[in-house]
Amino acid sequence: QAIKDNPEISVLIVGAGINGIGTFLDLALQGVDVLMIDRGDYCSGASSASSHMVHGGIRYLENGEFRLVREAVHERNRLLENAPHLVKQLPTTFPIFKRFSGLLNAPLKFLGLLDKPSERGALVIKIGMMLYDFYTRKQKTVPQHVFKNRKESLKLFPKLNPEIIYTGTYYDGAMHSPERIAIEIINDAVNENKKAIPLNYTSIVSVDSDSVTIKDEIEGQTTIIKPKILINAAGPWIDQVNQFLGKETTYIRGTKGSHIIVDNPELRQAIGENEFFFENKDGRIVLIYPLEDKILIGTSDIEVDDPDQVVITDEEVHYFIEMIGKVFPTIKVRPSQIVYAFSGVRPLTNSEASLTGQISRDHKVKIDEAGNKTSFPIFSLIGGKWTTYRAFSEKASDLVLQKLGRNRIRSSVDYRIGGGKGYPKT
Repeated sequence: QAIKDNPEISVLIVGAGINGIGTFLDLALQGVDVLMIDRGDYCSGASSASSHMVHGGIRYLENGEFRLVREAVHERNRLLENAPHLVKQLPTTFPIFKRFSGLLNAPLKFLGLLDKPSERGALVIKIGMMLYDFYTRKQKTVPQHVFKNRKESLKLFPKLNPEIIYTGTYYDGAMHSPERIAIEIINDAVNENKKAIPLNYTSIVSVDSDSVTIKDEIEGQTTIIKPKILINAAGPWIDQVNQFLGKETTYIRGTKGSHIIVDNPELRQAIGENEFFFENKDGRIVLIYPLEDKILIGTSDIEVDDPDQVVITDEEVHYFIEMIGKVFPTIKVRPSQIVYAFSGVRPLTNSEASLTGQISRDHKVKIDEAGNKTSFPIFSLIGGKWTTYRAFSEKASDLVLQKLGRNRIRSSVDYRIGGGKGYPKT
């Protein structure tokens, strides 16, 4: 009703995944009148299919994405501090089978002279973990990494493959309930600004120059609104939304990430509270993650064209079960122990990379100025990941404020999320 009474709004956000939600809060903190819509539920698309990690992306270092990793580890620490009730420290253990393997491959990949995956040895992993620690040496939110030899490692993890020569353990963050974080951010925005309105199960049905008609998918009623700026935060569906708005774009190169959740008490006990992060025989980085009393196993990285048709396949399930044998060879996981499986699409930036693992995980805002079908500009939020959503949202919000001729009045850097407000340090 509020929208019917005041159809002229400053910003319309299309897509209530974490990037849309983060931008919704940041704009709300600036006092902007903003409407966020999603054709489904909040955080029900790509943002609901994460690996449940809040991480800097240690493997991105060998792709030369130092800025992204530096930003991501800072944002990881901020989430640990701003949402301590929902984001916890996650010791992440990397089993190592060789000493010097990959020493030349990392710099060659960085220079773009090599694109084949290769096993990373102890020295390469050690350098990566030292860089990881260096980027947040002043924050000291998480402990520094530790290396352990075979004897020490097997004492800690008796079921671990005895062929290892070291393990390296560093710290990232775990979010068991990413959807809950998203809902609390929306609640914060609404509580901070009465002119910030979120509507789920609401879609765009038509566009006419300066107006957009939105439809309540449950009751069927339509409403015409007139935004000054439209933010396209539709994730994997960004290009489809732009096409509907009269803009032909090819911003997204989506890749599928699938996971399974397994009920196997032996494996759950074997990993303790550690995530195991390692490379499989084909060079793909995979993970075994402690999710409550179960184990989350993932993830794949397969290029896809249509995000609406994405499902986990039998081949992926077989791949996940087989890969456990590399690290815990005596533990048998059976398909019957899978209690849940899910897939999502990473909305990565379109690139010429030959391997999906080399497509940048960085984020950017693409601006299509008014013209053709719309008299308002479209800001497309490309890429991004859960960990860096706040920094990405801040960047998008700053560009919007600039376009509206407004100044930033509040920062989200130290903004406590939901139940994180007043949460005791102890």
